[in-house]
Amino acid sequence: MAARTPDEVTNLNRYGDVALDWNRAREALTAGPASGTYFLGTTGPDGRPHAAGVGAVWVDDALYLVSGPGTRKSRNLAANPACTVSASLAGIDLVIEGVATRVTDPATLERLAAHLRAGGWPAEVAGDAFTAPYSAPSAGPPPWYLYGVDYHTIFGVASEEPHGATRWRFTS
Repeated sequence: MAARTPDEVTNLNRYGDVALDWNRAREALTAGPASGTYFLGTTGPDGRPHAAGVGAVWVDDALYLVSGPGTRKSRNLAANPACTVSASLAGIDLVIEGVATRVTDPATLERLAAHLRAGGWPAEVAGDAFTAPYSAPSAGPPPWYLYGVDYHTIFGVASEEPHGATRWRFTS
């Protein structure tokens, strides 16, 4: 798959630093956070915000996350799929804005389950979701849904040299 590139790059830095390179953010996303945790921001049907740690992976320029169907975050996504996903990565903090859609395609589920197993979580496909001997306590009981985040905007703030702050917008 060809690398996805931003259609618009905006330098948000007010201190003279140049815009951050998108490849730096991509490489950090591919490596993932040291803690293994991304943070999903959703909005409930009553308009109240909600944030929760989730398991997520960046694979082939796409962001995927896992959540149990009975959790507040999954119920919120069912009512309003607009979301943010945030992570403190090596040298850069990112906030990803987009729309989460449940993935039920068998080939994608199998591909992502294999990726998750390679990373240490023994996920298996069960119907149109994942199952495993364990997951995070906040994930609820199995099965667990896979969501793909169709991101449109990503904000990055570098925590290491070269410093900077940048917004990347994607339309394709």
